[in-house]
Amino acid sequence: MTYRHYGSLQVAEPLAALVETEIAPGSGIDPARFWAEYEKVVADLVPTNRQLLEKRDKLQVQIDDWHERHRGEPIDMEAYRHFLTNIGYIVPVGSDFAVAPQNVDDEIAKLAGPQLVVPVSNARFALNAANARWGSLYDALYGTDVIPSDGELAPSKGYNAKRGAAVINRAAAYLDAMIPLAGASHADVEGYTLGASGFEASVDGRVLHLADPAQYRGRSQNTGRTTYLFVHNHLHLELVIDSLDPVGRATRSGLCDVVLEAALTTIQDCEDSVAAVDAEDKVDVYRNWLGLMKGDLTATLNKGGKTIERRLAEDREYEAANGERLVLPGRSLMLVRHVGHLMTTDAVLDAEGRETPEGIMDAMVATFAALHDLQKTIGARNSRTGSIYVVKPKMHGPEEVGFANMLFDRVEDALGLARNTIKIGVMDEERRTTVNLKEAIRAVRDRIVFINTGFLDRTGDEIHTSMHAGPVVPKDMIKSATWLGAYEANNVDIGLGAHFGGKAQIGKGMWAKPDAMAEMLATKAGQMRAGASTAWVPSPTAAVLHALHYHEVDVRAQQAEIRDRDPAKLEAILTPPLLHGQNLSEADVQREVDNNCQSILGYVVRWIDQGIGCSKVPDINDVALMEDRATLRISSQHLANWIFHGVVHRQKVEDSLARMAEAVDRQNANDPAYEPMGPDLKGNIAFETASALIFEGLGQPNGYTEPLLHEGRRRKKQQAAAA
Repeated sequence: MTYRHYGSLQVAEPLAALVETEIAPGSGIDPARFWAEYEKVVADLVPTNRQLLEKRDKLQVQIDDWHERHRGEPIDMEAYRHFLTNIGYIVPVGSDFAVAPQNVDDEIAKLAGPQLVVPVSNARFALNAANARWGSLYDALYGTDVIPSDGELAPSKGYNAKRGAAVINRAAAYLDAMIPLAGASHADVEGYTLGASGFEASVDGRVLHLADPAQYRGRSQNTGRTTYLFVHNHLHLELVIDSLDPVGRATRSGLCDVVLEAALTTIQDCEDSVAAVDAEDKVDVYRNWLGLMKGDLTATLNKGGKTIERRLAEDREYEAANGERLVLPGRSLMLVRHVGHLMTTDAVLDAEGRETPEGIMDAMVATFAALHDLQKTIGARNSRTGSIYVVKPKMHGPEEVGFANMLFDRVEDALGLARNTIKIGVMDEERRTTVNLKEAIRAVRDRIVFINTGFLDRTGDEIHTSMHAGPVVPKDMIKSATWLGAYEANNVDIGLGAHFGGKAQIGKGMWAKPDAMAEMLATKAGQMRAGASTAWVPSPTAAVLHALHYHEVDVRAQQAEIRDRDPAKLEAILTPPLLHGQNLSEADVQREVDNNCQSILGYVVRWIDQGIGCSKVPDINDVALMEDRATLRISSQHLANWIFHGVVHRQKVEDSLARMAEAVDRQNANDPAYEPMGPDLKGNIAFETASALIFEGLGQPNGYTEPLLHEGRRRKKQQAAAA
């Protein structure tokens, strides 16, 4: 890697070139000024960054020691809480307050709806997610298991008219709930039109209107196709009428599609779902984010022998009910997720040639790129209020959240932005943040727009933090452990207590089964009933189906209903999910070990060999699950815990890894880019990395997987370059 020198900094050539030739032009800030400001930020903030990481390690040593001194004893929760307070793990709770972010877009401040998370390293995925603001309900129903796939409803190579009829009937039932007609079902409508008295539907010669005529918002017309726009629970939906369309011809009304406003917000991810380990990888990430902010990102794909170009969708225009022009956003409001405080990068070295924090680089470079959106006067904008939205993960407690606030202050000053232009979303996914969430929010009260529970990372941190307390229960049992329900409730309680309503999002986690849409549709509304104003989904199709939940549940009314409930107990949040002497059968232990090993290998081999940071990985039963570094953290820490406490011996885990490597190789046999780990596992970098994540798991900082993954991926890239 070659470097350019800017003052005391050494900047990798690919990053320096990106800033000079792509980000800086048109921004009003020249590269020399940018790097001079960057140099000051590094000099001033890196020592604090290091001190915060050292404090993490010190606290963990103290917690490990406390559990060792009480090994074999039931945990005295009062004594444990007192101990955590004395060492500064739990901080004093201050008086009540209200968050006060300014210039927040409605998608975050006022509306409730699905949130997509997508690796920004993949331009096509990033564009598909940004364009998932609107999606076809017909397509989502037809292409998933929401409509049964057996018998005469089974999908076929061509259009299955019977399956299509089932889709139309199911959609009509949803319309009856969202925009009911006065006196009939949408399934019986023979025609839709706009009459002298407003929106009309014809049924058996009768002219019917909406039960609530105010739901009609407008229409658009284009070459024989008419689209009617409606609103329900503050979300829009469209009826698309085209009697010449193959689907429209099959209905008496000519209704050929129902389009829902779906992913109101999208997190373009630079963190858990990407595998960016060096300057070249980070440049790819930043270039795509820059393209989204400029609005000129494109991607091509081959579909059915044709080359299709993807680009950002245009806004949607209608003639409003009052005859005026109505414009609605055509794209999701985009947030960008930076990395946390832990990792360093070789893309920017300090005066001694040491790597500098990757989180500082994300803050400086990604914000520099976002200036292009803020400075637009024409064309598609991301934030219409002039804000930049950053999700900040893996912060431990109020001090670290306060450090992020300080970093964003410095970035705003460096780039000439008004204070609190950069908004922050705080991921509540580490236990030290959970038990101090109110004070963590206080540290960013003027820029916070988002809190979100991250069950997966939170579970990995729970296991690592309580590593010496005893063996943990099997993974499936953790989902019903005491701490989890209290953690989820506490996140909502604290957010509502800080007056997030109308100002910021309260979020919940990812649906991890991308092919199980019927199950998602049946259960995920529970997150809205629990008070979440947004929750994560893995695909645009899932976003459309999840949007139905926000029509089903009025989130703001639900939040008002639960606002005064008794808050979650801190002692419950602190209760680790331990076996407490429960005996597991040999078969149960073997099944858990095999499941973990297969999950780890299935994810790690793609991360190391192909640089895929988030993927649909078949589990041991060939059920596809979304896997990222958070799920990897759980599985590796779980096995490390069981080995440490003698639930399973290392040799059994080694044997399982060898057998599961064969299984993973079989599962990926049809992938032309896949490199089998076997039959000779010795020296295979992916297999070695997966093994190290388990057997060196106790020594990994807070149980994070990034250090070992980055090391393995760099070795693999070097190996490939030398071949």
